[in-house]
Order: sequence, then structure tokens, then C-alpha cells
Amino acid sequence: MRLLSVNLARPFAADYTDSPTGITGIDKRPADGPVAVAAPGPKGVGGSALAGDAIGDLRHHGGDHQAVYAYAREDLDAWERELGRELPGGVFGENLTTSGVDVNGALVGERWRVGPDVVLEVSCARIPCRTFAVWLGETGWAKRFTRAALPGAYLRVVEPGEVRAGDRIEILHRPDHEVTVSFLFRALTTERELLPRVLAAGEALPPPEREQALKYTAKQSS
Repeated sequence: MRLLSVNLARPFAADYTDSPTGITGIDKRPADGPVAVAAPGPKGVGGSALAGDAIGDLRHHGGDHQAVYAYAREDLDAWERELGRELPGGVFGENLTTSGVDVNGALVGERWRVGPDVVLEVSCARIPCRTFAVWLGETGWAKRFTRAALPGAYLRVVEPGEVRAGDRIEILHRPDHEVTVSFLFRALTTERELLPRVLAAGEALPPPEREQALKYTAKQSS
């Protein structure tokens, strides 16, 4: 399991972004050398965990629970075959393009060591937004992406350090529950009846996802 590329934003103005600034950081390109990683702070204040990266809309992206976004090269390859076009690392707006890691099968709370120093914890699933849909330029993209339930994983920073292309990825800890990234994504989108079960992820579940699950569970039991 290894890191194929570390991808940083090339911010640009777009009239289709949800960002109040009109700037989006979804166009991410591989970095040439090592990139510093540090916890960015809470949503709305902190952005990306990666030095030199940029997030346009801090209301909906970035912060502790969305500090780093990872997507598997194997899933990009599957999309390449379906879409009939090349999808380079970073094109989905991911910071880390991985190889040999079952990103969507990772458990909420699972911890990865990336390179010699950095420890990341799987936090939640990426929900497709309008910026992503327009950026990719595929008809009905948000619906297709949602049906596939291959959203990629957001991660929080547990231990800072540096990462670079070629770094080894090691799974340090896998929790004892069923809540994978894909499971959480389906619970939040197409299979909301799964929401009560995502609470099994415990404290590793970010507050917004926990709140959705608790509200749904309370409504079902009332």
C-alpha cells in the first residue's frame, strides 16, 4: 500500500462554485516534493491540512474532520473505464491518490500511517457538491457518483509530519464495527434506513453525521 501522489490546489475563479469568494480549489495537481501535514483547526476556520493546498468554501469543506481527502487509484481506474477518459491523480479534488488501499472499505476511526511520521484517521465520506459535478463535466455526474457509492474518504490528522509520493501506507488500527466509508455514504444518501447503525462508529463519527443519525433514529422510534 502506498501513496501515488500528493495533490495540491491550483485555485481559480468559477461562477459555478458554492464558495462565497467565487474561488475553488478543486483543481489539484501532484506536488513535486514533500508536503507538510498539520491539523487545520475546526470547520469554518481551518482549511486543508496540507501546506500549499487551498479550499475555496470553508463553510462546507476543510477543518478537522475533512482535513485530508483520499481517493484510490483503483477506483479512478474503474471510472476511467466507465467514462472512457483519462482521470489523472487529483482530478476528483483528492489530496492523496493511493494504491493498494481499500479507501471505501476503510472503517470510520481506522488509522493509517503515511510515510514515517504522519498518522491519519478515517473520518467521513465525501458528498458530491455542485462544484464537483460541473468541474468533472459529465452529464448527471452527482447522481452517477452517488449510485456507485465510491466516495473516497476524508481523514483527520492525528500526528503531523510530511508526506510525499511513494510513501508507504500502513494500517495501524481497524475498529470493531461495520461502518465503512461506503456504508456511511449510503446511509447519508440513498439508504437512510442505515443511519441508526452508523452510531456504532462512536466518537470517531464527526458531529454532523452523528447529529443526522441521532435525529433519524429518534424520529423512527417516536
